[in-house]
Amino acid sequence: MSLLARLDRLPLSRPHYVLLLIGGLGYTFDGMDSAVVAFLLPSAQDAWSLSDGQLGFIGSATPFGFLFGATVAGLLGDRIGRKKVMMYALAFYAVFSVVAAFAPSYEVFLVARVLAGAGAGAESAIIAPFLSEFVPADRRGWFIGALAGFFSFGFVMAALIGRFVVPTFDDGWRIAQVITALPILMLLWWRRSLPESPRYLLHQGRTAEAEAVVADLERRVERATGAPLPPVPETAVAPSAAPSETARKVNLLTALRFLWSPAMAKRTGVIWLVWFVITFSYYGFFSWIPTLLVNRGITVTKSFEFSIIIYLAQIPGYFSAAWLSERLDRKNTIALYLAGSAVSAFWLSQMDSPVSITVAGAVLSFFLNGTYAGVYSYTPEVFPTWIRATGTGLSSAFGRVGSILAPTIIGFSAASLGFAGVFGLTTAVLVAGVVCVIVFGLATAGQSLEELTEPPVQEATR
Repeated sequence: MSLLARLDRLPLSRPHYVLLLIGGLGYTFDGMDSAVVAFLLPSAQDAWSLSDGQLGFIGSATPFGFLFGATVAGLLGDRIGRKKVMMYALAFYAVFSVVAAFAPSYEVFLVARVLAGAGAGAESAIIAPFLSEFVPADRRGWFIGALAGFFSFGFVMAALIGRFVVPTFDDGWRIAQVITALPILMLLWWRRSLPESPRYLLHQGRTAEAEAVVADLERRVERATGAPLPPVPETAVAPSAAPSETARKVNLLTALRFLWSPAMAKRTGVIWLVWFVITFSYYGFFSWIPTLLVNRGITVTKSFEFSIIIYLAQIPGYFSAAWLSERLDRKNTIALYLAGSAVSAFWLSQMDSPVSITVAGAVLSFFLNGTYAGVYSYTPEVFPTWIRATGTGLSSAFGRVGSILAPTIIGFSAASLGFAGVFGLTTAVLVAGVVCVIVFGLATAGQSLEELTEPPVQEATR
């Protein structure tokens, strides 16, 4: 009887929702840390008399840290385990958020923001592949999409902190960073509550530990549902319980060689491009919208209030896409929301009043974040278990290149092309993503992770 068949036939119930909450709270604080930086910049500028160039470095610090954190987390997640990386990454992020809060100088603050971003990026990259390995195939898209939806709560909280904490207190910008460090309190809960992924354990040859995890989850699901467990179906695809050479030796070089092998290159190319497109568009938009609002004649305080409205639109964006991903498939959901983003970006380029910009911006926010829900669900599904964390981490890291480049490219575009040019450029990037996903994307809904990944593994390792 396959352990993974036993795992995949379990109905979603309270034990799964506890995992969703634990992972989701991590994403909430990741999102809050990423978004709060925009609200800290004016205070940091006043505190240390910073130039625009120095402010730009602060703005790029978190995504720069994300890039390295996501890369390292993926590699470590496939070598030492998903759970350890997720816990250590959270602690690392929280510690350096506190260091940034009490930084005595610009240089210390900048380094601390990079390191905090590395911790947040590591945690962000590991949560989705880790939890996707617990969820039955017929609900995996919804579950991981809803998990990613917790990012939206973090962005809304960051906007509220920026509006009500930062301007209210003399050191409000420092207090804001202490608030973002609170997830350190979750560590004890996580250490006690989270099992290691049974898929990871099987691929490491730790069959007894995997059996214990699955048996414990079966008991908790049966207790939560109050009904007998469904029968175990026969499975056509099952991974070997013995540790493979590739699993033991995964590093950046072997990972890249495998991911860009003939059997995997199309999958890798599609997912990397989609990550770049959505992250470029997202960070380009959210890093510039307060400035664009101010340039349209409204006050900084009012621009923060409009930003809250735009951030709130993220919530239905994420959760609607999570719902649709099981019905339309992940690739079609991503294409639909990317197309909606492209139309919204073009619409935004034609607006010239603060209210119309805010409405169009909220619609764009809805579709951009819905795309993220699909991407977070889709990414772990296209990579085999032994390299799932690495593949997800490298995809996320490549996307962060877009987040680093976007503010600079859009800044130059705003200077030369104007407001319409900024979002005309965004529209073109998004359309490229739509075409790529529709033409080359892989359908994944309703299939087990092994059905999706075992054949490419065998072909690529012959």
